[in-house]
Amino acid sequence: YLVGRVGADPDVRYFESGSVLCKLTLAVDRRSRNSEKPDWFNLEIWGKTAEVAANYVRKGSLIGIQGALKIDPLTTRDGHNYHKPVIRVDRMDLLGSKRDNDPSTVDRYGETEF
Repeated sequence: YLVGRVGADPDVRYFESGSVLCKLTLAVDRRSRNSEKPDWFNLEIWGKTAEVAANYVRKGSLIGIQGALKIDPLTTRDGHNYHKPVIRVDRMDLLGSKRDNDPSTVDRYGETEF
């Protein structure tokens, strides 16, 4: 189970089949005194949970997620192959108060991480 803050507003896609896909990034504080930088995770959310994320999650929202790791193979425009780890979310919990869902709370992490 990971708990962290959303790094940007949701990227939501609706398909003709009726499926909904929501992509998010999640900043999770490390459990280390030596580093103030968070770990960043790419999230993929489908179905009803994706609709909830699309409607209620914004940059800075505090959420908890549970899911499975998958590795997406990708090719850059110049032909280089690499693998991108993604967490396919099975469960998402909206945490915190309205004040906790302030976008400025993520600004301290710096968006150059992703």
